[in-house]
Amino acid sequence: MSNYKLDSGGVLPSITLPLVGGGEATLGDAQQANHWRLVFVYRGMHCPICRKYLRKLNSLADKFAEAKTEIIAVSGDPQAKAETMVQKERIGFDVAYGLSIEQMQQLGLWISEPRSEQETDRPFAEPALFAINTDGKIQLIDQSNTPFNRSDLDELLDTVIWIRENDYPIRGTYGQ
Repeated sequence: MSNYKLDSGGVLPSITLPLVGGGEATLGDAQQANHWRLVFVYRGMHCPICRKYLRKLNSLADKFAEAKTEIIAVSGDPQAKAETMVQKERIGFDVAYGLSIEQMQQLGLWISEPRSEQETDRPFAEPALFAINTDGKIQLIDQSNTPFNRSDLDELLDTVIWIRENDYPIRGTYGQ
């Protein structure tokens, strides 16, 4: 794990990853066209808590779209695992895969070793959320070093709507 952390009000690194179903996405792409982008880092297909969280997120995807907020989930899983997860959980938003250890470090993520070969076969990122505003800046950061602590998705939807409607400033920037 790198000691590097992203700053609120900063920008995500320009990391381009392939998407399940084809194409690619650049996480730090500032071209938001009046839309926010929520970047959800999940541990991988091996994590039942991640799959449950992504199912819940999928159930709110239309409401996030109405709030002009696009969703992308990303993990270090290889293509086959990412495709299986999307198919099994019926995920309808973009899912990127192949996040490398170096890219995880660029994002300032907590990285864990598998507990056993039955869990997974490679180190993986712990959960994180980066909400990117229409200016391409990081408005919200939520990171965890465990699979258990994550943003409540209903509250996140309400928060994104409220921040946009009230032009609420980026917080946590003291000393930057």
